[in-house]
Amino acid sequence: MTKMPPDKLFPSQGTSPAVSLKGPGLGGRVRNWFLTGVIVAGPLATTAYIVWWFVDTIDNWVKRLVPVRFWPDNFLPFQLPGLGVVFALLGLTLLGFLAANLVGRSFIRLGEAMLARMPIVRSIYKGAKQIFETAFSQSGITFRKVGMIEYPGEGKWSLVFICTRPAEFIAEHLSNDEHISVFLPCTPNPTTGFYFFLPARDVIELQISPEDAVKLIVSCGVVQPDTSTVIVETGKKRERVSA
Repeated sequence: MTKMPPDKLFPSQGTSPAVSLKGPGLGGRVRNWFLTGVIVAGPLATTAYIVWWFVDTIDNWVKRLVPVRFWPDNFLPFQLPGLGVVFALLGLTLLGFLAANLVGRSFIRLGEAMLARMPIVRSIYKGAKQIFETAFSQSGITFRKVGMIEYPGEGKWSLVFICTRPAEFIAEHLSNDEHISVFLPCTPNPTTGFYFFLPARDVIELQISPEDAVKLIVSCGVVQPDTSTVIVETGKKRERVSA
């Protein structure tokens, strides 16, 4: 199989074919206007759709908890969206305030003790609680750091989200080297991927945010991080690289 030279894959300005000085015709201009409109309206429409779906979903959930006679739609000549989101935010904030007090913590412990006696429910609750506590912990590093590993082969690098160190009962079956767990997301759907342990020295930490990493993965490399990517030393010497 013949390899294509780099200048054929990414032609430079000096090797690009001559461009005609004649401007595009009417059909070309109409096509450019249409593509420009798609580029402008596409992100706006996508954002509006996601926001509307989120607000409508929360409103429907909250309406099931509020008696019908208290719905604002009964007193207004039009439907007022977004009140469910406001009620949800206020309710969660109030719940957090109560949970931070002694009385609230006592009720939470009582409720958890009741759930602990339910065979199937206790497993679901315990797993969900651990996930939420890990994801929203202020001191945790799970999915808050991005790295690179040499995968799927030598010289081939993939982005990963750095998770936690393995538990003791797992670490005792690994080598003496310090290990860490990572999540390797798939493209373009980062919610699926592979979770595995590997030596910490093989993980190259990147100074980019998880949000930028998700954009890079979902767009298949089209949307690059805004800030320069810096490779820092994590167990072995690496050079400083700029994006």
